[in-house]
Amino acid sequence: MTDNKGNNLRNINWYPGHMKKTRELIEANLKMVDLVIEVVDARIPVSSRNPIIDQIVGGKKRIIALNKSDLSDPAANEGWTEALRKDGSIVMQMNCMKGQGVSQLFKILDKLQKEKDQERTLKKPLRMMIVGVPNVGKSSMINRMTGKKSAKTGDKPGVTKGKQWLSLSNGMQLLDTPGILWPKFEDPDVGLNLAFCGSIKDEILDVADLALELIRKLQAEYPQLLTARYKLDELAETPLENMEAIALKRGFILPGKRIDYERCGKTVLNEFRSGAIGNITLEKVK
Repeated sequence: MTDNKGNNLRNINWYPGHMKKTRELIEANLKMVDLVIEVVDARIPVSSRNPIIDQIVGGKKRIIALNKSDLSDPAANEGWTEALRKDGSIVMQMNCMKGQGVSQLFKILDKLQKEKDQERTLKKPLRMMIVGVPNVGKSSMINRMTGKKSAKTGDKPGVTKGKQWLSLSNGMQLLDTPGILWPKFEDPDVGLNLAFCGSIKDEILDVADLALELIRKLQAEYPQLLTARYKLDELAETPLENMEAIALKRGFILPGKRIDYERCGKTVLNEFRSGAIGNITLEKVK
């Protein structure tokens, strides 16, 4: 394996046919809802915001859920919460797997329901749509809001299929939509960040190369977490040397004393995604 500084991963794109249908589904149903809940991965608050959703949703009232905030850097969470509020959106830090932030979300929805009731003579339950890129936790949020497993969950992108109208205990209605990416990432770092966090299928990527790029980023921005997790005395100059040091520490060795780069890559990616390496945010507020 060689360190080619991410050249193998400069053109990551994943836009299967169902995502075009999802865009059409969102556009067709938008007029039926009062607000949109956009679920974002708190570790990559820019890369996990689909520009197509911005185009479609326009001025519709929006709640931005910074999900997986238990895995991201707490200081960065505060910075992003303030930054994303500037366009008038309601922004919340959430951990939908454990239900953190859900009660606060219901308080906000109750307030919006009261405001809607005051505006109209005919009172109708609030209707909302949940949108986001794959694997940001939309299904986990829905299951917490409905109090049951209404949506399939999984740590792989593309689990949700088709649209689902769901009723909440307070009478409000919720439209779930599959995760949607966009046809081409203008910035290669967006594709990398989405791949790091599992929003793009590992099966279409070289996981060893992907992990090498993650190590490159972590050794620059979170060196202390990298050394602590993998019990390294110090970091070497290059990501490849650090990846090999991690492999040696973990015993990822093939016959002939060769480094098992694939196994090492899968381990580093899984431990980043699960939060085992530490609380990490890959994008900072500028």
